[in-house]
Amino acid sequence: MNPKQKRLLIILGSVLIILILVFTAILLLPQDDDSNPPDDGDTEPSLNIELSYWGLWEPESVMQPFIDEFEEANPGVTILYSQQAFTNYENILYTRLQQAENSIEPAPDIFRINNTWTPKYYKYLSPLPSTVMDQTTYSETFYPTAVEDFTAKDENIYALPWEIDGLALFYNKQLLNQAGYTSPPSDWDSFIEAAQEMTVKNSFGQITTSGAAIGTANNIKHSADILSYLLLLNNVDIIDSTYTSVNLTSQNAITAMTVYTQFSQGDDAIWTSDLRDDLEMFYEGKLAMMFAPSWRAFDIIQSAPSIEFGIAPTPQLSNNAPVYYSMYWGDAVSSTCEHPEVAWDFINYLVENQERIFSASSEIRAFGEPYSLVILNSNLENNPYLRAYAEMAPHMKSWGMGDQSYVEMILNNAITEVIQDQRDIKITLRNAEQDINDQLAETNN
Repeated sequence: MNPKQKRLLIILGSVLIILILVFTAILLLPQDDDSNPPDDGDTEPSLNIELSYWGLWEPESVMQPFIDEFEEANPGVTILYSQQAFTNYENILYTRLQQAENSIEPAPDIFRINNTWTPKYYKYLSPLPSTVMDQTTYSETFYPTAVEDFTAKDENIYALPWEIDGLALFYNKQLLNQAGYTSPPSDWDSFIEAAQEMTVKNSFGQITTSGAAIGTANNIKHSADILSYLLLLNNVDIIDSTYTSVNLTSQNAITAMTVYTQFSQGDDAIWTSDLRDDLEMFYEGKLAMMFAPSWRAFDIIQSAPSIEFGIAPTPQLSNNAPVYYSMYWGDAVSSTCEHPEVAWDFINYLVENQERIFSASSEIRAFGEPYSLVILNSNLENNPYLRAYAEMAPHMKSWGMGDQSYVEMILNNAITEVIQDQRDIKITLRNAEQDINDQLAETNN
């Protein structure tokens, strides 16, 4: 083999060795084969969930920090909060929920409902998933009234209570002290006696200072609620299990209406239809006691800051188990919500942070929403405005009227007919019963 052939052989051998080394290196490198894209189950798709939330009492300045925290813990979720005006809120909400069922008109995903609305609203709501909170946990977490009020006849739960609230006895401390009372009455006999003693009339028999606002409808802010309270206090089984039939003609119901209206009749009347409304009379220091939920304290503080007032549990019947009337709100999810579990997770997150939300709300008003969590009852006891609700909450009750505005209108009309038109109580209640049943047969179906 001549030198030229040897050189060629060496060159070819070297090239072959280099090719082998390069090929080996390529085989050893990590492979990124784009020819076979991963299956849908191989990667977690990024979330892009947007939920609208209608609130009532808290402005965005209170709610947004908690929304931001939830969004940070749940990337891809956006909560759009809107504080709604209370005026006509129920009509607007119900119309939107109805329209969303049959059109592209959107309804809010999360919104607030009253504790009496469940029988009317539940068909447009998404039930609480057991993965968020099962029924046993719910009953251990919240007061009995919430379990009853937010459980529909299909036995599903449809709201988490945002608060606990109800009728309490507001009293003017100065007027009670002047009459020799160191504390407000706790039973009905004492209440009647104190109300009569603190009522002042002029030489014409007209009331100038009233001992208590009770007995009429036109000038008492919560007249229908007070009547419902007396019905429950008198052991009236107001509505049946279908939430479509009320019973207002039992003897106990007649007695409750009689007790209510007698306060504005006869020479011993402590309240009359020609007086200014109860809140105005309280502002002016001309009313010793009235019935109202906790948030009426804000009205008094703002409009009559010089009035020293206290809040006590409503009077009870002696020797009977305590019964108090609940009036509060809860958060629910629309049946058209595309991501109900995420919505419920957010509502539950707010419930779990009630102490912090209460604290934030207390920066803009006297106090936040009274806690719906049983475990925080002692916190209510330590608040001078809310300690009465700590005592009442475990014994609160309401009834599932569903169409609250209509039912309360009929009850108020019945009170007015008895007081001003001198109608027979039994006949008036029978007519009211029929009107309410006709309406609930439509709305609570």
